Amino acid sequence: MAGDNRPLKVKIENVVKKFATRRGEMVALNGVSLDIKENEFVSVVGPSGCGKSTLLNIIAGLAEPTEGHVYVDGQEVTEPGPDRGVVFQQYALFPWLTVEDNVKFGLSLKGVKDKEAKKLVEKYLKMVDLEGFAKSYPKELSGGMKQRVAIARAYAVNPKVLLMDEPFGALDAQTRTQLQSELLVTWEKEQKTCFFITHDVEEAVILSQRVVIMSARPGRIKEIVDIDIPYPRDQETKLTSEFLKYKNHIWEQVYREYLEVRK
Repeated sequence: MAGDNRPLKVKIENVVKKFATRRGEMVALNGVSLDIKENEFVSVVGPSGCGKSTLLNIIAGLAEPTEGHVYVDGQEVTEPGPDRGVVFQQYALFPWLTVEDNVKFGLSLKGVKDKEAKKLVEKYLKMVDLEGFAKSYPKELSGGMKQRVAIARAYAVNPKVLLMDEPFGALDAQTRTQLQSELLVTWEKEQKTCFFITHDVEEAVILSQRVVIMSARPGRIKEIVDIDIPYPRDQETKLTSEFLKYKNHIWEQVYREYLEVRK
């Protein structure tokens, strides 16, 4: 954002990602570069197949770029690490562990002592309003509750960067709206750098400081839109003329890329 003096947190530098398919080589990402500042909330939108999730996986260290580099705090990403927390659409909870043990899992890997881990689990379950479900198992929870557990687990290990790949995409509209509101409150309180993938333009605008619009495959950055709406934001914000202006502009650009995919 213009005039933003916050330190650089994530640097994506000329990232290209190619896949071998039965039809030959497929270019998923073609020269993507993006700087993300500390504590910034950035969302990425674009048509299906434009490489959004591929880019997130590269930042997470779950995939390697064919060309280019990704850096977090100046260190090149070559593998997954505790400095990046990931929340997927499908929750990725361990069904044999209770809610509290799912949240504690990453803390155990980091070697956090039991007493400190217990405090952190309690803190983040309270943050997502699930302190009464600590002893429950994932099968006993609704989809929205499972996603809250996944978010608490990601926050508990205190990552520098939170990577969220359509975390609310599988939820009903009411639950999705509720979790958007909760995420806004949590982000403002915790001040994490967030990289958020979504198909929902409205969701991108309500959450983000910047929205990155991806082109149809091969994925490139078509436009970056600064969302100049002050925080705190809530669902009432969606009714303002300013919000609708951003939403309509971004949707028009995404729809044009969708039409390119259909050609």
